[in-house]
Amino acid sequence: MDFRTLFEPKTMAIIGVSLHNDRHPANVIYNKNRFRYPVKVYAVNPKGGEYYKEKVYKNIKEIPEKIDLAIIAVRAEYVPGVLEECVESWVGGVVVISGGFSETGRHDLREELIRIASEADFPIIGPNCLGIYSPSHIDSFFLPSERMVRPERGNVAIVSQSGGILVDQMVKYADQGIGLSRAISIGNKAVITELDLLKYLVRDDQTDVIAFYIEGFGKGEGREFVNMASRSPKPVIVMKAGKSEAGSRAVSSHTASIAGDYTVFSSVMKQYGIVEASDEYEMLNFSEALSCYPKAIRGRVGIVTASGGHGVVAVDRCNKSELEVPPLPEDRQEIIREKLSNSIKTIASIGNPIDLTGSAHDDDFVVAARQLSLIDDIDCVLILLLPYLPEVTSDVGARLSQLYQETKKPIVAYVPHVEKYMMIIEGFQLNNVPVADSIEGAIMMVEAMKRCGQC
Repeated sequence: MDFRTLFEPKTMAIIGVSLHNDRHPANVIYNKNRFRYPVKVYAVNPKGGEYYKEKVYKNIKEIPEKIDLAIIAVRAEYVPGVLEECVESWVGGVVVISGGFSETGRHDLREELIRIASEADFPIIGPNCLGIYSPSHIDSFFLPSERMVRPERGNVAIVSQSGGILVDQMVKYADQGIGLSRAISIGNKAVITELDLLKYLVRDDQTDVIAFYIEGFGKGEGREFVNMASRSPKPVIVMKAGKSEAGSRAVSSHTASIAGDYTVFSSVMKQYGIVEASDEYEMLNFSEALSCYPKAIRGRVGIVTASGGHGVVAVDRCNKSELEVPPLPEDRQEIIREKLSNSIKTIASIGNPIDLTGSAHDDDFVVAARQLSLIDDIDCVLILLLPYLPEVTSDVGARLSQLYQETKKPIVAYVPHVEKYMMIIEGFQLNNVPVADSIEGAIMMVEAMKRCGQC
């Protein structure tokens, strides 16, 4: 199946548009795409008529041109009939927003969807999902536009069984400046599964990192997923729910999936170099790091700080994450000290971490980071930047990020994420250097590069 028309359709039909309720899910989807996206949108309701002076078609067969994507938001029992009409009209694919299938015990309706799709080789996302958000193309989420938080266009794709988790992650990604290529809510995944989307996203030229929120698999799917993800040329991140017995029961009631043995699944992912995120915060930081640096490293870290306390916390966290903080060679320490500004030359601690003290200038951070970047036994430079220091300017992020362009040695920064420091943060991000909002988050970013064994 080629999913390109699902993510970048030129024509779309919204089936189930209400003639009287603007807040109906179908109406929300119709209006946001009609006014905010380049796709041509058609409304469908069995009664026909008009909706804000636009024709409402009684069924998809009446629409005068071929439809790339249909969004179905009707009662569950009507979905199979609507699907049959979509197949007969050569629609490119369907998103079924409607709920009321296996998650409520209606396995017969789910099986009917699968039968229709199988006989026609017809792509269906859902049911019981939000569907697709593809920046600059479409948004099938039935969430009002004024309440949606949309990340900028980027190179990370997220596939999620849970629409709520997906929307939460989009809020966090936007806040941290991580761009998305695709966001896909698959719900009960009756037809299109994680496996299908992994196959597609590996080939998708808009995507460099693929992240999954997975609640459970069908029989035999877990093994196949791991095998496929381990061969992916792009980093694959997985956050798995249903880790506990109670969580497994919740998974079954949510999407009727099989949660499986989490311990075994986690162990196999680690063995095959698939990056597992234990929670949403790890997924956030892993996604940002790998979107900038999609290659594995050994995990030897050089640290630059202006606060001894920050350095100690960072070393402890590195140790917990099995990252090395090796001592610096004596000759390199002498070079660094010699190049520092006179105000800190005698008081800076030139070990690893390099503590430049609160009197450091922009130049001192650049000197220390450059010298660490030149050491073969350092795989990544971690910069703990305190933007409130008196001698640090708003240019420091841009200046430091240029080092990566020169040396190609990965740099990860920690800067508090508040509006006052956004110029510094943007200086890093515009040059593709990831910036965490905590020391822990920054070290997670380094950890992601180490754990990406097959990248």
